[in-house]
This record gives sequence, C-alpha cells and structure tokens, in this order.
Amino acid sequence: MTQSQRERERFWRERKQEQNPHGKVKSFDQLAKEGKKSPDNK
Repeated sequence: MTQSQRERERFWRERKQEQNPHGKVKSFDQLAKEGKKSPDNK
C-alpha cells in the first residue's frame, strides 16, 4: 500500500524542519547587537 499524499508531505516537512546545517537562524535584533559588539565587521 502506498502512503497518502498528506502523509508524505507531512513526513517531508518534518525532515526539512529537522535539517538545520547552518545552525539556528538569528533574528535581525540578534544580528544588529552582534554587529555593534564587533566593530571590525566589514
């Protein structure tokens, strides 16, 4: 038996959400604070 389309999409979304190769994405606020801390960022 094959899986329903909905099940396949749910499994695909869960897999994609688990993949995070670059770490957690930072918010703009966090990036702005880090930019102020290190003035040598160019």
